[in-house]
Amino acid sequence: MSTAKERLEALGLTLPKAAAPVANYVPFVRTGNLVVISGQICFSADGKLDPAHLGKLGAEVSVENGIAAARLCAINVLAQVQAAVGDLDHGVVQCVRLGGFINAVPSFAGLAGIMNGASDLMVEILGDRGRHARATVGVAELPLDAAVEVEAMFEVK
Repeated sequence: MSTAKERLEALGLTLPKAAAPVANYVPFVRTGNLVVISGQICFSADGKLDPAHLGKLGAEVSVENGIAAARLCAINVLAQVQAAVGDLDHGVVQCVRLGGFINAVPSFAGLAGIMNGASDLMVEILGDRGRHARATVGVAELPLDAAVEVEAMFEVK
C-alpha cells in the first residue's frame, strides 16, 4: 500500500504550504477528533490564481478548467489538514465531508461534475479514507472571483 505522499508524487503533485487566512477567520479548527477546514480557493502552488480559474462556470471558465480548479482546492484542503495533524497517513482517519461552492451562471447545470475534481483527488490521495459525504452549490460570486471553493471536515487521530 502506498502512502499519501507517494500517491501525490505519482501524480506529479506536492502539497503547498498551508495558505494563511485572508480575513478574520482561522484556516482550520480542531475539536476532539474532528478537523474542520475553512473554504480553500484554487490557488496554484505559487499562491496565485490562474486566470483560467477566474470567473464563472458557464461563462469565462470552461468545464475542464473548473475541474482543474476544484482539484487545486482539494490540494489546498489537504495542505491545511497536514498543517493540522502533521501527517496525512498517520493523522487522518477519514475525509468525512466536502462542501463545494461553484461560481457559476444561473443556467449552469454541471455543478456536480466540477466538484468531482475535488472528490476524485481526495480518493486518489487518501484511498478509501478519502471517500466522503458531499454538498455542492452554485453561487453568484466567490472571493477574488475564484471559480471554485472547497471546505472540508476530517476525522483525525
